[in-house]
Amino acid sequence: MTIFKLDLQFFAQKKGGGSTKNGRDSAGRRLGIKEHDGQTVQAGTILYRQRGSEIKAGLNVLIGKDYTLFATKNGIVKYYRGKGKRTFVKILEAIVSS
Repeated sequence: MTIFKLDLQFFAQKKGGGSTKNGRDSAGRRLGIKEHDGQTVQAGTILYRQRGSEIKAGLNVLIGKDYTLFATKNGIVKYYRGKGKRTFVKILEAIVSS
């Protein structure tokens, strides 16, 4: 009497995904200075995008909920150092002569 030994191997239907260490790369957030010292800007122009308040809002500048600094009036951008080595940005209103 002959006995057949049946040896079946079942292979995966899909290849395993595996893991990778570099699969979570994301795009940069485009932070930093948008308008430089001495540039002329209009009201509403974004001056500086930041995480946290590295640069403080000065005259004619407001700060958004994500710490974005923007101009409230037309004028010239001026970055300067204040007390305690803090950096501020302000807008000097442009004098228009007619």
